[in-house]
Amino acid sequence: MVLHSAQDIMQALQAFEDPKIVITTHHKPDADAMGSSLGLKLFLDTFGYRVDVVSPTDYASFLNWMKDSESTVIYEHETELATQLALQADFIFCLDFNHLSRINEFGDVVARSNAKKVLIDHHQYPQGFEDFTFWDDMASSTCELVYRFIHANGMDSRIDKHVAACLYTGIVTDTGSFRFSNTGAETMRIAATLMDKGINHVQIFDSVYDSFTESRVRFIGYAISQKMEVLREYNTALITITGEELKAYNVITGDTEGLVNYGLSIEGIKFAVLIIDRNKIVKMSFRSKGNFAANQFAMQHFNGGGHFYAAGGSSDLNLEETIEKFKKTLVIYKAQLNGN
Repeated sequence: MVLHSAQDIMQALQAFEDPKIVITTHHKPDADAMGSSLGLKLFLDTFGYRVDVVSPTDYASFLNWMKDSESTVIYEHETELATQLALQADFIFCLDFNHLSRINEFGDVVARSNAKKVLIDHHQYPQGFEDFTFWDDMASSTCELVYRFIHANGMDSRIDKHVAACLYTGIVTDTGSFRFSNTGAETMRIAATLMDKGINHVQIFDSVYDSFTESRVRFIGYAISQKMEVLREYNTALITITGEELKAYNVITGDTEGLVNYGLSIEGIKFAVLIIDRNKIVKMSFRSKGNFAANQFAMQHFNGGGHFYAAGGSSDLNLEETIEKFKKTLVIYKAQLNGN
C-alpha cells in the first residue's frame, strides 16, 4: 500500500478546473462517518466545487442537525441519482471504510466509475481499491484524519463552526467521549482547536446522547434486562435481538447504536457481542478489552473486521444457528479470554 500526502491529494484535485466530487461512507453511517463526510463536503464547498454526499443507506435521526445533512443522497432510496453522480464524478472520496463491500450495492457502482478514488480511513487491512490513500489505523477517527488533511494543506481558515461541529462529533463518538485507548494528546489538541471555531459542544452532546425517543429507552432497558446473557466461563456478555423484537419496539436506524457497550461495562467482562436478526442477514457487533482482538475474531469467523477493540461482522445463518456458532467458537478462545 502506498500512502499519499494530503498535499498530493489536494494538488490532484486542483488540477481539475471544475471537479465533480462524490463523498461516500459505509452503510448505516454513524457519527464519525456522517461527520467526516459532511465536514469534508462543507470544506470543499468553499472552493466552489460540485460536491455530493452519497450514503448507501439511511442514518440515525440524531445526526440530522449537521449542516447540509438534508442534501445527502441515499442510494437505497435514490439509486438512479446516486449511480449517475458516481459515474459522472471526477473524484470519489471514500470515508470511514476500506472495503467496497461496506457500501453494499453502491460498491459495484463505485468500482465501475472512472473517478479517482480517495481513501480517508482509520480501519485496519485496506482492500486497496483506491488511487489515493490517506490512512492511519492509529487515528482516533476518520474525522481526525479529515482535520489532518485540511491542516496539512494549510487551510485551517476554511474550517468554520459548521465544519468544526461535524468533525468534533465524530471524534467525540469514536473515542467514547475521550475515554477509549485511541484518545491521544494530539486528538485532544485537535478537539480543542475545533472548539475554538465556535462550536457548541454542549448542544452536540445533547443531540447525540440525550435525544432518545421513549421507545428507544424502553428497548435498551428490555435488551439489557431480558436479552443479555453473561457467559462467565468466557468473560463474555451476549445480547441477541430478533426481528420481531425490533418491530415491537419500533426500532429505527441508530436505536441499537452503543447497545453492545453495556455488556462490556460489566466488571470482569472482556468481550461483548450484539447479534441482531435483520431478516436478510444477521448483523453482529463486537467490543473487547485487554489483549483480545475483536477485529481478528470478527474477520476469522464472521465475515467482518474493524478495529482491535471494536469490530463488526455478519452471518448468513439464521439467528439461532449464528448464536450456536458463536458460542462454539468461544471455546477456542477460552484461555485467552480468561487471561490477563
